[in-house]
Amino acid sequence: MTDTLTLPRPDDWHLHLRDGAMLAAVVPESARHFARALIMPNLVPPVVTGAQAAAYRARILTALPDGADFTPLMTLYLTEATDPADVVAAHRDGVIAAVKLYPAGATTNSASGVRNFDAVRGVLEAMAEAGVPLCLHGEVTDPAVDIFDREAVFLERVLEPVRRATPGLRVVLEHVTTEDGLDYVRAGGPDLAGTITAHHLMINRNHILAGGIRPHYYCLPVAKRERHRLALVEAATAGEACFFLGTDSAPHPDHDKEAACGCAGCFTAPVAMACLAQVFEAAGALPRLEGFVARHGAAFYGLPVNADSITLLKSASPLDIPASVGSGGGRVTVFDPGFPLFWRVAD
Repeated sequence: MTDTLTLPRPDDWHLHLRDGAMLAAVVPESARHFARALIMPNLVPPVVTGAQAAAYRARILTALPDGADFTPLMTLYLTEATDPADVVAAHRDGVIAAVKLYPAGATTNSASGVRNFDAVRGVLEAMAEAGVPLCLHGEVTDPAVDIFDREAVFLERVLEPVRRATPGLRVVLEHVTTEDGLDYVRAGGPDLAGTITAHHLMINRNHILAGGIRPHYYCLPVAKRERHRLALVEAATAGEACFFLGTDSAPHPDHDKEAACGCAGCFTAPVAMACLAQVFEAAGALPRLEGFVARHGAAFYGLPVNADSITLLKSASPLDIPASVGSGGGRVTVFDPGFPLFWRVAD
């Protein structure tokens, strides 16, 4: 039985760090295990220009613990007023790695997102020509569409028309949650990839709703049926190069999660690697974990695999998961899959 696994230091291709006191509280949790992370721009106000992305990166670097080796890869928040020249220049100068598209109203702090996709066509065309990747929150916000169907409808109504109209645009469908999304990415060719979170590999919608509402499992896109979770596990553990890790670790203070209108997001950064090792071991696919967390994403973004390594250890006793992390705005509950974890990252 394998109880030790060494692999290149992983990357997280979808991470929320927030700002201010919350940033200072949560960035050490990702820097502890990950070498690089693609940082989401949905602050208030959002990060919409290259200058703002550079300033946010500086704040992240300042918040890192002494001696931490962690590279934040920045993104811009796409709006209908985004300047194509600013996007291209920020990418050319190494300020940003990608642009993020939120359909307006789709998730946390997405009010400034895109409502009219024709209004951003010029930006997307400039991005395609300059090789700037587009990361998408893949859900429609039409109130007539059931929340569990929003990803599948997005593929047909939005993503396919955008890709047809913009040949050569490199696209990442983030936090895929359905068989529909997986099949779409598989068929999309080399310019399309998909990220999968740790928590969507471990929970289905029953975890949120059965036996009582559990707000710390509530996320967007919302977890789907068990058959979709199993399809995600198969995609992640099969070694398919078009899929890679994006944790979507999203911290919120407990008083905002445990509220009449609670925030969406699972704070998985402290336990993401432990969760993934357990999922891959259960699938008999531990050797493929390296590709999912350290190779496939780097290849899509044209970056080298990290030279440093981490070692995962399996113990006979369960991992002691911290219940929460303190921040200036209140405690932030750490994701707990609801069953013991036995893998940990060696110190």
